[in-house]
Amino acid sequence: MRWGDRLEFTAEAGPGDFIYVPPFVPHQEINASPTEVLECVLCRSDGQAVSVNLDIEPIEKPEQVLWIDPTHPHGGV
Repeated sequence: MRWGDRLEFTAEAGPGDFIYVPPFVPHQEINASPTEVLECVLCRSDGQAVSVNLDIEPIEKPEQVLWIDPTHPHGGV
């Protein structure tokens, strides 16, 4: 997942992980694996399948952000 005004942040999710994206934050779901199929569940708070494609040039090296939650108490990658 990349997000931010210039898609400058990144995080990786695995089985059972959850990524929350606040409303109106530019984001991009991407499959980082060249060999595995991406399978995920997308939930939207308004129930609408709305997608707005933005013309954003991502920065070269996104900053990796660790998240901390009960499953990843020391920060997940």
